[in-house]
Amino acid sequence: HIVSVLAEHGLHGPVIGLALDGTGYGSDGAVWGGEVLVAEAGRFTRAAHLAYVPMPGGEAAIRKPYRMALGYLLGLLGMETPLDNLPLISQLPKSEVDIIKKQLERKIYSPLTSGAGRLFDAVSALIGLRAEIDYEAQAAIELEMVAPDDISRFDPYPFTIASEEEPAVVKLGGLIGAVVSDVKKGTQPPVISARFHQTVAGIILETCRLISKRKGLKTVALSGGVFQNRLLFNLAVDALEKEGFRVLVHSIVPCNDGGISLGQAAIASYQQLHK
Repeated sequence: HIVSVLAEHGLHGPVIGLALDGTGYGSDGAVWGGEVLVAEAGRFTRAAHLAYVPMPGGEAAIRKPYRMALGYLLGLLGMETPLDNLPLISQLPKSEVDIIKKQLERKIYSPLTSGAGRLFDAVSALIGLRAEIDYEAQAAIELEMVAPDDISRFDPYPFTIASEEEPAVVKLGGLIGAVVSDVKKGTQPPVISARFHQTVAGIILETCRLISKRKGLKTVALSGGVFQNRLLFNLAVDALEKEGFRVLVHSIVPCNDGGISLGQAAIASYQQLHK
């Protein structure tokens, strides 16, 4: 993803690379997709990532965002987290919830993921928008669509970054807990969507600040299917540019998986030239 942006701009790096997507195989065996990399054409290091959460049922959690919502709720807030007053979640058959709880408790069929796309899916389900999808990214798209035109008046939700070691980890328990609290108070989905998008943009800015301070880099490359979300894309670019970062984005190839092959070709070419 990140090297495809570099290739478009005729650069080799290094840059701070934000690769926000749904599902990718990570070098540690987990499912990646919420990554902050220090990247160049020939190599990368993982500088930060979203906290791991379990995907109950594996691919089933992609098709059924309510499973991802339960992964975040029970994985981050505890197995005894009450599910009442949560639309869609509280309507699930008790037998289904019990099965998912057992999967999480026994850590079976529940691979860990840092995918940003899965976070969008989970929030969409938590606020009652989309329990199951009919096409790729439907839950995330509907979450974006309900946001009001002007979200600048809405405050972000809390999050923390555990930065004592590398890679730094973006902790999401505060975010999920605050979303649940808003839902139970009757806060409407447009408001929650606005606050959530502000939060993700804040995560992007704060992680880039952290890595810039550590590595002395001021160029950021954005890629991955999550950046098809125009609201998040504009928030992130505006925040980064105001902070003095140079921001590289796609203009020729897609930011989603359609652009990966360009990055792969660029890496292979670079490695061939530098044998």
